[in-house]
Formats: sequence, C-alpha cells, structure tokens
Amino acid sequence: MEKNDLKIFYKIISVLFFVYLFLLSIGLMGISFKGFGKEFAETLIGSTSNPFIGLFIGILATSIVQSSSTTTSIVVGMVGSGVINIDNAIPIILGANIGTTVTNTLVSLGHVGRKEEFKRAITGGSVHDFFNIMCVCILFPLELSFGLINKLASWMSKIFINVGGIKFTSPIKILTTPIINIIKNTVLKLSLSNNLTYILLLIISFVFLFLALYFIVKIMRSLVIDKAEIVLNKIIGKHGLAAIFVSLFFTAIVQSSSITIALMIPLIAAGILTVETMFPLIMGANIGTTTTAILASFATGNPAAVTVAFAHFIFNVIGVCCIYPITPLRKIPISLARNLGRLAFKKRRYVILYVLTLFFVIPGFLIMLSKSLK
Repeated sequence: MEKNDLKIFYKIISVLFFVYLFLLSIGLMGISFKGFGKEFAETLIGSTSNPFIGLFIGILATSIVQSSSTTTSIVVGMVGSGVINIDNAIPIILGANIGTTVTNTLVSLGHVGRKEEFKRAITGGSVHDFFNIMCVCILFPLELSFGLINKLASWMSKIFINVGGIKFTSPIKILTTPIINIIKNTVLKLSLSNNLTYILLLIISFVFLFLALYFIVKIMRSLVIDKAEIVLNKIIGKHGLAAIFVSLFFTAIVQSSSITIALMIPLIAAGILTVETMFPLIMGANIGTTTTAILASFATGNPAAVTVAFAHFIFNVIGVCCIYPITPLRKIPISLARNLGRLAFKKRRYVILYVLTLFFVIPGFLIMLSKSLK
C-alpha cells in the first residue's frame, strides 16, 4: 500500500471512530435528558384537554426528553389506556415534531468556537425547526377546524388494525448501547444523587460531542471535500425526490430523525453540504421516524393507538406534499435558517436565546398560564 493510500485509509478509520463517538454522545444526551424529565413529561402530557396548550405540551415535553419517539410512545400508551383521547393526542404529536428538532440545534452548538462553521451549522440545524414550525402553522388550524389528520388517521387505522406487530431494533442502538451502558454503570458506581448522575452523563455527552464534531469536520475537509461536494450537491441536489426516499429508508432503519439530521451537521459546517441539498433529506427523515411508532402500535391491536401513530405519519407526509413542490414555500424555512445563521455569526448568544425561548420559555409560560386560569 502506497503512503498516500495508507494516509487515506487512516483518515477513513478516524472518521468512522469519531462518527461512532458522535453517536455515543447523542445516545448519552438522550439518556441524560430522559433521566431529568421522563416522569415530568408523562405528568405534563396527561394534564390538559385544551388542544392549543396540548401543542405546547408536545414541544416542551419532547424538548426535555430529547425524543419525539419517547413522547409519541407515552401518548400512544395514554390513548390506549384511556387517559387522553385522540383529539387531545394529535396536537401533542404535532408539538413533538417541533420539540424533537432541538437536538439538531444543540448539536450545532458543538461548532461554537469557529464562527464561520458555527454560522453554517446553525443554518443546517435550524432549517428542520423552521420546516416543522411551518407544517404546524399550516396543518394545526386545519385539524382544529375540520379534524383532517384525525379523519385520515382513523381511516388508515381501520385498514391496518389487524396487522401484527413487528419489532425492529436499530443497528445504531445495537452498536452504541453496550458502550453507553458501560459509561452509565461507571457513573452510577460513583453513588451520586440522581440529578448529579444525569448531569455528569450530560457533561460527558457534550465532551464527546465537541471532540467528535471538531475532528469529523477537520478530517472530512481534507479527505473528501471536492468529491463530496460533487456527489451531494450536484447529484443528490438535482434529485430531491430520490433524496427524500433515501433519507426515509435510512431513518426507518436507525429509528431516529435526530440521528439522520445530526449526521449532516458536520457536513454543513465543513461546507461540503448545502442547506438546499439537506432540505429533502430532512423531509425524508421526518417521515421515516414515524415507522417505529406505527409498527409498535400494530402490536397493541388498539384502534386508538394505531390512529395516533398514523396521525404522526400523515402530518409529516402532508407537510412534505404541501411545502416541497411549491418553490416559494420551500424557500421560507431555508431563508429563516440562513437569517438565524447570520445572527449566530454576529452574536452567538442569540442562538442560546433562540433555543431557550422557542423550546422552553414560550411553551412553559403558556402551559403555566393556562393552569393558573383554570
């Protein structure tokens, strides 16, 4: 093997290692936030019959537990047991779609030390936020007025209600869970309080995240920037529909839209991937992430649970069909994300303010206000 080939081989192995470290950081981050907030999220979700407040409960609960799958699973379980009805569940599902995007923005913060990278990373990370917010703005009023999603989901559930459940395990979970459990068990042996344990796990996850992102960007730039730009932007960029299906399939396998989109953040930050090329991949990930809940709901045999799972799927499919084919609409989330990227370039604290306000302060304030008015 020639010296140059050996160098390329070493770089590829290094990228794979840091991608694995990156996936570990996402897994540890999820465990940390779930440790802080799962019980709180369950209490929160079961506490309202107001669809408008339900939307904000979905945002806040999912932002806390860092997983729309967790929120959806809680909602499906509560609907199945009669704690909440389908009409109350659907707004929470819509809110969960916004809340789940906080992970990508948090991942973007890993580039905070390098201004130009940070600008691109925030643009790539937040375009998912703005796309899902736009979908909610279009579909939530239609749902309140006509029950559009509920009716379509009920119709689909009648077709699939007798389909048996299929259990599928993400290969990424198979690869990362043993190491995550070793780290978690090591921290648990320190006999810290529950909160301190999860704080320490969160710190470890951020250390892994910053290290992984720094080296992925550095190595990818030197390894594939020219070829990757051609493949990703000129080939995939011209075939948006194919990109949607590729992303859908990949997300269905890894069972997480956050992982699919977070893996693109270093490529955006390095300037390898453009936000226009990333956009159809985001939409495919949005649809792909619903497959886990659908398959799981089949196993329950509960019509209400199946309906809620399909409501999540229908919301994402309609969102893609409404926005992607219409160029002026497609440009709105990209333009908003670019504006946030410019703000991040000027003052990095604006991004922290954006995350806290959108995902925590506004939902939290409105939920507390609704409770105080009862």
